[in-house]
Amino acid sequence: MESPIEVVRRFCAAWSDNAGAAELAAFFTDDAVYHNIPLAPITGRTAIADTISSFIRPGPPGIEHIEFRVLNIAADGPVVMTERVDVFKLPDRSFELPVMGVFEVTDGRIGAWRDYFDMNQFTSRMG
Repeated sequence: MESPIEVVRRFCAAWSDNAGAAELAAFFTDDAVYHNIPLAPITGRTAIADTISSFIRPGPPGIEHIEFRVLNIAADGPVVMTERVDVFKLPDRSFELPVMGVFEVTDGRIGAWRDYFDMNQFTSRMG
């Protein structure tokens, strides 16, 4: 079985490889929690897939693609931390957002994912 850090590396690469919402959601446990701090947490694999589908879509004002550039990654048992720059590609431009992510991996699946970023920076760059 893959180590937790290998699961997270593959998950981040899947975003950069333009994987679909269903493929990304397959990384999660059925009862996983995805929490973009400071937004409300999303619970369950289906809800996570729906959330991903809601913001990655073609045409304005959607995000067409997100690339995860992992700068640093470290694991302590089942907890994996990533320092990333997420590159958001919109129909007419792209922008970068520094992100700190924390993943909890159990039996080869992500049970929790928390991303910490500056919401004001994100919203101002989305336009």
